[in-house]
Amino acid sequence: MTSKKRRLTLAFGALPISFLLFSSYALSQTAFYQGKTITIIQGTEAGGSSDVMTRAMLPYLKKHIPGEPTIISEYMPGGGGIKAANHIYKNVRPDGLTIGRIGGGLVANAVLGAKGVLYDLNKLIYLGSPHSTYHWVFITRRDAGLKNLDMLRSTPGVRVGAQAVGHSNYFVGRLFAYLIGFKDPKFVVGYSGTELDLALIKGEVDGRINNADTLMIRNADLLAKGALDIHAIMEVPKGLKQPGFDRLPEIEELVQSERERKLLAMIRIFRQFGTPSILPAGTPREQVKILREATANMFKDPDFHKDYKKFVGEEPTPLLGEEMERALKELPRDSEIVELFKKLNAAGPLPAR
Repeated sequence: MTSKKRRLTLAFGALPISFLLFSSYALSQTAFYQGKTITIIQGTEAGGSSDVMTRAMLPYLKKHIPGEPTIISEYMPGGGGIKAANHIYKNVRPDGLTIGRIGGGLVANAVLGAKGVLYDLNKLIYLGSPHSTYHWVFITRRDAGLKNLDMLRSTPGVRVGAQAVGHSNYFVGRLFAYLIGFKDPKFVVGYSGTELDLALIKGEVDGRINNADTLMIRNADLLAKGALDIHAIMEVPKGLKQPGFDRLPEIEELVQSERERKLLAMIRIFRQFGTPSILPAGTPREQVKILREATANMFKDPDFHKDYKKFVGEEPTPLLGEEMERALKELPRDSEIVELFKKLNAAGPLPAR
């Protein structure tokens, strides 16, 4: 037999072995989940925004898990997701048949030492989140005469509206005021999101924080009339530009210390985690691999993107489990940064810089 023929025989002779190995792997994946039921435990009530996201995901997760198991939802509200996260961490059997879907407070609650947290962020296993981007902008009404950052800094008693102490728009409003350098600002709470729009128009408050997409949709008429001034933006993740807002100062340009830079890094990661899907520690590698691949394939599925946008009202911006793990390694957890976060999230005057 010639050398050339021998090489061809070896090459083609190897094909059945490779095929058998691949088939064996595919069959093992299918065999594990075929005929089984996966339970999704949500840390919220039924019918909320997180539940809508989960419902948009379920048929596509089923589609992309080999064996197409039945997937059902259970609800375990309490403590902003703490109850469900604790249950996944401490009580759930790590067999790949129970997945937690926890709200955006999963990381923040643990890092900030929220009461009742019993889970370890570093031991949970992350599958991914369907959304990971956000853009906050600070706006004022044009009639307030606060046309630029210098005027915001020099005008005492600027009234910043928010929903409640501790709410995200309260915290981020104070964050902008802190980093811009407001002079004795006043924080006015007790509004819903739409009520804040009316309060701004009526002159009950001078400014507020808002999501850039929401601003473009809900306040398009005010923008068209030139009734609002937009001063600065916070990008999550940093560097992701929002069309139409890309010339605004990014909040990181306003920092004056490494402490403030770490604070922004912490906040971005808190927000970037979105609503993560998690598994308990000890879940077998094979099941983790199957579920991570299924999640990644779901996020790439164009039909998922269409349905997610239809149900949720926005495009998915996925973050994969491996990316979550890397983000946790970069997450600042210094006590000094945690304390600064808490002061900004509390009532009273802004902390000193």
